[in-house]
Amino acid sequence: MTTMRERINSGKLFSDNCEGLPEDRENAKRKMIALNATGPNDLETRFRLIKEIFGGKADVWIEPPIYFCYGKNIEIGEGCYINFNCNFVDDGKITIGNHVMFGPAVIVATVSHPINPNYREYMYADPVTIEDNCWIGAGTIICPGVTIGENSVIGAGSVVIKDIPSNSVAVGNPCKVLRTIDENDMKYYGKGREISMDD
Repeated sequence: MTTMRERINSGKLFSDNCEGLPEDRENAKRKMIALNATGPNDLETRFRLIKEIFGGKADVWIEPPIYFCYGKNIEIGEGCYINFNCNFVDDGKITIGNHVMFGPAVIVATVSHPINPNYREYMYADPVTIEDNCWIGAGTIICPGVTIGENSVIGAGSVVIKDIPSNSVAVGNPCKVLRTIDENDMKYYGKGREISMDD
């Protein structure tokens, strides 16, 4: 017989009210509350908690508050920036590459429920992957099972329900590729302003 953790990892229906899962969430919430209570003059404690919660990497800047279910199911690469009020529903695995930027109030969810109301009390998890150098705009919602390819930009307020290829600018609800990042993006920023070495 498979355990609930095995069911979670294989995308099968599961319940999170047994096998130590409630205790894991309670422990994570204590750490989350402690992290969110750190102020700008207590960065040593903040970085210690970030390392403890997310598996050893401290080269991550998190603007509290941040919210998550377990924390330990979130793998964060180096040089990432997570703005305030981001939410990670991490019953399943969330993999975040290096140098990923999150605007405020981004939601990343790995869990959904069956449409069938007789089974809706159960959940299933599909992992989310955000590859290197992505920028996720404010208020974006990333749904279960999505992969966002490297270097891509997701416009503010988007709802991402399908994979986004690398080097894309994608926006909307549902989120769709608007265009591919090109050589002009290497020369210009925001409404045609030229990137200068003087900057």
